[in-house]
Amino acid sequence: MKVTKRNGNVVDFDKNKIIVAINKAAKEVDGQEYPIIAKTIADYIENLDRDMSVEEIQNQIEEQLMDCERKDIARAYIRYRYKREAVRKNSTEFIEAISEKLNGKKIENSNANMDENSFGGRIGEATNVMMRDYALNYCMSEMAKNNHLGNRIYIHDLNAYAVGEHNCLSIPFDDLLANGFTTRQTDIRPANSADTAFQLIAVIFQLQSLMQFGGVAATHLDWTMVPYVRKSFYKHYKDGLMYIADCSDMDKDSILKELNNTLSIEDEKYKRFATIYKYAFNMTFKEVNQGVESLLHNLNTLQSRSGNQLPFSSINYGSCTLPEGRMIIRALLEGSIKGVGKFHRTAVFPCQIFQCMKGVNRKPGDPNYDLFQLALKSTALRLYPNYCNVDWSVNAGYDKNDPKQYVSTMGCRTYNGYDINGLGFQKDGRGNLAPVTIIMPTLAMEAKEEPGNTFDNFMSILDKALYEAKDMLLERYKLMCSQPASVAPFMYENGTMAGYIPEEGIESALKHGTLAIGQIGLAETLQILIGEDQTSPEGMRHAKQIEQLFKDRCAQFKQEYHLNFGVYYTPAESLCGTALNKFRQKYGIIKNVSDRDFFTNSIHCPVWQHLSPFEKIDIEAELTNYSNAGCILYVELPSTVKNNLKALEDLVNYAMDKDIPYFAINVPNDICLDCGYQDEINDKCPQCGSENIQQLRRVTGYLSTTWKHFNHAKQEEVKERVKHVGDIEQ
Repeated sequence: MKVTKRNGNVVDFDKNKIIVAINKAAKEVDGQEYPIIAKTIADYIENLDRDMSVEEIQNQIEEQLMDCERKDIARAYIRYRYKREAVRKNSTEFIEAISEKLNGKKIENSNANMDENSFGGRIGEATNVMMRDYALNYCMSEMAKNNHLGNRIYIHDLNAYAVGEHNCLSIPFDDLLANGFTTRQTDIRPANSADTAFQLIAVIFQLQSLMQFGGVAATHLDWTMVPYVRKSFYKHYKDGLMYIADCSDMDKDSILKELNNTLSIEDEKYKRFATIYKYAFNMTFKEVNQGVESLLHNLNTLQSRSGNQLPFSSINYGSCTLPEGRMIIRALLEGSIKGVGKFHRTAVFPCQIFQCMKGVNRKPGDPNYDLFQLALKSTALRLYPNYCNVDWSVNAGYDKNDPKQYVSTMGCRTYNGYDINGLGFQKDGRGNLAPVTIIMPTLAMEAKEEPGNTFDNFMSILDKALYEAKDMLLERYKLMCSQPASVAPFMYENGTMAGYIPEEGIESALKHGTLAIGQIGLAETLQILIGEDQTSPEGMRHAKQIEQLFKDRCAQFKQEYHLNFGVYYTPAESLCGTALNKFRQKYGIIKNVSDRDFFTNSIHCPVWQHLSPFEKIDIEAELTNYSNAGCILYVELPSTVKNNLKALEDLVNYAMDKDIPYFAINVPNDICLDCGYQDEINDKCPQCGSENIQQLRRVTGYLSTTWKHFNHAKQEEVKERVKHVGDIEQ
């Protein structure tokens, strides 16, 4: 007698397997086995004496159990059979999913900065399949799992969830450069020159990025670099004293006694000898520019994550009015304008963010106004820098004498708000621990299916979802806090995450981070609820009620749990597509809701809306300040503005005056990779005719070398982006 298995293999019949299966089912009923019943059924099937499939044998077992009047055991066996089938099915699907990733057969480009087709990318993506499955099934409550799978509340970076890893961090470079740091293999001395400091900044970015899954940032790089510019200047001045005949040999020792490497490079003691001063200044300026060049090349080439991924690095600067800080700002901007490589391509990393500040760089006569002009030139050519608003009302109360408290951001949009656990407005050493995102269109459809007022139903459902989102974050936070400090030695041994006290465990540091409740699809949600979006007065009125609820609940949770809950306007690089696809599977295609291949990002106006740049700013400015954990506003210009920087200046100032915290401008940025021609290019290079064109575009706040590296949903969004046209000179 032969048995055909599910995989097609044929084996000898073994009645002992039938006995084991029946006894397992019986034990579920009353805790004991029934060997006589099991043996009788096994003998019966054996005596049929014919070849059968596994499925036929299982059907015979069910029939015999029913005939022997042990229907309870029969039901238990059916359940047992079903569970075994589910396990087999899940196991098969699981292995198939891993196989697809390992063999590069399912390239999704969920992260535009990662090459999923590379060896590292394949290994990383296959590992992520297992890690996500583990996180969903073993690390969280059924409530959290069901919300995620039900497309209601999305849990970001499940692969990192499983090991308790956190998201992003603003690195305290001031401390690390001044004190040095340790790694697993060695220790690094404090920086003693601008060149060394720039090299160490790149190293620190890389090391910290391996301790987490998100971005890394410098919050005030111009201020950070001041001591190292002074150290370099002092060294060059000493060299000048030795080799330039500007003073007698008898004067050198006495001159050096008056000088030290903490003096301003414009100190009058230096200026006594004009030739030496000029030499030291020129050498320092050259060193700083070379340091910037090395920083840009390092951060665009040192791939330190799986999938040939570069760390998501960001640098904030622009507010330092000291001569050393101004030198740094100028070098960074000129380095950005120059570009990298033989064709001087736009440096994708670090994301550069210029800190606009009243009385410092906003208007003619401000000490850094000239550098603001240089920033605008760089933006027109390179899309970087973006602009953040040091005077943002949400950060009101900060110490204007402490750059560590200035508004700064990650390239994507993360903002460190006021810390309820003692660090106040400090940004360094803090970051977004982990976000969840409420898929609002799903909740809107649930509200529509209930009797009564649809909008009232939605607000009630949203309120419940906010409480559940809070509980989901607390679950993850608890898992993070349970980890030993050894999981991130560089971070905890060097204090890159502020507040760590070894005796108290890593929660002493994690408690200063942000637990972010994000959102996606406000425009689509409003279309479901009232048939309009936030670009209409009625839509805006309803939008504000929704955002006020987010703000109120996060403020309440922050006080209640003494943790930094915050409203986050999610970047949704891959979520814009995955959430839309799940929504379609359940609700189908709905006009102005799911008839495109992506959901609109957070509170943004739909990308297909025809608006002038000022109209878009006016609309979104009414909603941005409900967020205190990160938001961004973009405008999409139709063509280059490199010959109209005054219009660009008006646009940036308009956004800052509208209290926008973080602002980015998209302009065409194309390069021919055969001849190096750069300008707005369509299909062919106008100079050499090549079709090998790189069209650099913004994906979340960061840039990617080409928009063709985006996932399908983001590519479709790029195609739908309407240029914000109209008079940009107001």
